[in-house]
Amino acid sequence: MPLIKPVTVAPGAPQQHKQPSRKGKKAWRKNVDVTAIQQGLEEVRDEVIKGGIIAEKNSAELFTLDTTGDASIQRKVLKGSKPLKADEIIAQRSAVPSVSSKKRPGVGTTDGIVDPKRQRTGYVSHKELTRLRKIADGKHDKSLVEVTEASYDPWDEKQAIREATQDPNFSFLEKVRKTVAPKTLQEKPISLAANGKEIPAVKRPEGGFSYNPQFTDYEERLTAEGERELAAEKKRLADAEAERVKLEAAAKSAVEAEAAEARADMSEWDEDTDWDGFESGVEEVKLNVKRPERKTQVQRNKIKRRKEEERKAKMAAQMKKRDEQAMRVKKIAKEVAEGEQARQLALATQESDESSSGDDLELRRRKLGKIALPERDLELVLPDELQDSLRLLRPEGNLLKDRYRSLLVRGKIESRRHISFAKKAKRKATEKWTHKDFMLH
Repeated sequence: MPLIKPVTVAPGAPQQHKQPSRKGKKAWRKNVDVTAIQQGLEEVRDEVIKGGIIAEKNSAELFTLDTTGDASIQRKVLKGSKPLKADEIIAQRSAVPSVSSKKRPGVGTTDGIVDPKRQRTGYVSHKELTRLRKIADGKHDKSLVEVTEASYDPWDEKQAIREATQDPNFSFLEKVRKTVAPKTLQEKPISLAANGKEIPAVKRPEGGFSYNPQFTDYEERLTAEGERELAAEKKRLADAEAERVKLEAAAKSAVEAEAAEARADMSEWDEDTDWDGFESGVEEVKLNVKRPERKTQVQRNKIKRRKEEERKAKMAAQMKKRDEQAMRVKKIAKEVAEGEQARQLALATQESDESSSGDDLELRRRKLGKIALPERDLELVLPDELQDSLRLLRPEGNLLKDRYRSLLVRGKIESRRHISFAKKAKRKATEKWTHKDFMLH
């Protein structure tokens, strides 16, 4: 039991800590120690960055319940003990699935539904293979494209007569007009080649048109095409220069005409006037017109003699020209014979060159129709665009445009301009009054 002893020392007055002066620089606000506050704010900022203030979070957000345990502890415990053989066998897993315990159907047992037969399309039949081989060898008997004759002829006269025959029961109907073939259907088309020869529909290409041509053929064709394009460019520049000079001359002449017209409009008063604001009155202008005098007899005789001399000189010149032509009869006959011989030679040359065809590069000046022919496409590739393999060749050009121009240069059709928005004729529907034109007998 504790002993209670009496107080031996008299209790003194409570001790007070010494308070520093508030009048010095150490008492200023900037000298107040705020280190603890700064540390607290930094800790709060770090907590906010990491996910939030810990003091404000719930326990569920701060703690987790471990239900699995630590695997390292289990390994430490089982380290000294050896697993059973049964556990090792059970732990082994095979990639082969286990045998199903369900009853399996027999091999010959079916559900009674027969599957439909499907034609296999993933192979080529023997018959088709044989046909393709014959085509490749060039031994096919039948034509690849079956050509059938046209069953309808629009210019058949007998058919037109049969169609024109009208049934008497329908005599009130308008008669069908007879189809008449145009005259140009029997005429030979006019070739637009410069030499007048017929241009083939598909021209046989030369060596320079090959996808892998020889160097000499390609160089010749490249040079020819380059010279042609250079000549066309020079012609275009010359035409542009001529047009510019023409426009400048027209503008200059217009300015000169305006200046001449302005000078003509200016009156004599505006040109040579001495008006200073002091003179007054108008001066009378007297016109002295000299009347034509009558010719004397001497003058009339002189004019008559001059006209007679001119007539005689003209007749003498005509007689001299006629005499010269009569003297040149032999020379004219010789020239006619030479011309006929040259014509015969030209015809013979043309007959010998019938095998050669015309070229659509040089066309004649006079075209069919008023619209110019479309320009021919430049069928040429640059040296760096040439391909060694046909599979790498890139197709170019427009087949429809090429066939259309071929028909134009061969004279089959004439060039026309496509009119997108053509003006249509305005038609007015009226009712005929023929039912009112009747007579009473």
